[in-house]
Parts: sequence; C-alpha cells; structure tokens
Amino acid sequence: MRSIALLITALFALVACTATPIEAPLGADGKPLPRLYRISKSNESRIQIRMLDSVNALRQASGAPALQLNASLNAAAATHSRDMSVQNRPWHFGSDGSSPVERVQRAGYELTLLGENISETFETELQTLAAWMAQPDTRQVILDREGRDMGFSWFQEPGGKIWWTLIIGGGGPAQIPQAAPSASLEPDIPGVIPPATEQEGNV
Repeated sequence: MRSIALLITALFALVACTATPIEAPLGADGKPLPRLYRISKSNESRIQIRMLDSVNALRQASGAPALQLNASLNAAAATHSRDMSVQNRPWHFGSDGSSPVERVQRAGYELTLLGENISETFETELQTLAAWMAQPDTRQVILDREGRDMGFSWFQEPGGKIWWTLIIGGGGPAQIPQAAPSASLEPDIPGVIPPATEQEGNV
C-alpha cells in the first residue's frame, strides 16, 4: 500500500509541474469562473507525449518497463473515444458490438491487448490518469509489466466533455480464440466486462 501511495503522490506532483498557471476570469461575485479544459489541434501531440511520459514515470517507480506510443493502438483509442460519445455511454464495447480485442486487431495491432481504460469527464489527461491510478483495476492496466505499447486518444464534444481512452498492449502475438458460437470470446482483460453485465459509469 505504501508503494501505491507513493506512486499516486508522484502523479499529483506531475500534475502540478505540468499545469500552466492562467489567471481565471472573475464572475460578478468576484470569484473565479470555472474554466473548461479545451484541447486544440496544436496541442494533440503534446498531450499524447505528456501522458506517455507520466505513465512511464509511474511504471518506472513500480519497476515496470517503459512503454512506447503505438500508431495502431492510438487509432483504436481514437475510434472508441468518438464512438463512446455517439453512444453517450462510457463502456468498453462499440456501437457495432465490437470488443476491445476486436478493435485493436482491426487497427492492425499484432500483439496482445492487455487492458483498456476509459473515462467520461471534463478533467485533464493527468487528472484522469490520477483517477485511474486510484482504482485497483485501472491501475493494474497502467502498471502491467508485460506492457510494451500504449495507445492514447480522446474525443472532445463542443460543450467540453472529453471521452478518454488508454490502451496497453504487449506480450506475445495475439491469439484468436476458437470456441463454439455460443461461447464468450472475451479474454480476462482487467476492467473489461461483457455487454450483458456492464454497468454504466466511469471506469
């Protein structure tokens, strides 16, 4: 538990170091007005690199190897983030019924999907990472020692809401399961629950 607490403390330090101090406009009562976190086109690559660096700092502190950004996993994450917005539901299955495994395979990723973290929020990427680190199942995905590759993307609605998706892959080549038509084809992936039992809400 002490090591986990230290990891989360380190992440909050990262949030503080990367935050840009901006003077918030004041309302009629003299108090700061709430600010939306807006992601511009010019900041997209910077956000992905900042998230990768933050995840790798946490992994290094836990003794896990560093990850690298993977274009196929980035594409799968972007597809799912937009699709969650269309469904207006933060869950792991696509509007076409696709699972996380199917999405990364469609995107051309040849290794094994280790886990997928998602969030529906108005918070920044590092605040979202801190929330994931505070939960055992999503923290397990981030710190998986078999991880080699990371995909990270999002979709921001006009009103400011952000749908974040982070995917970790690695291990050996993906194995396509062979089973009877009535059997579940879902592997035991942390945080992924089949559609029949999925509960709505943030993961």
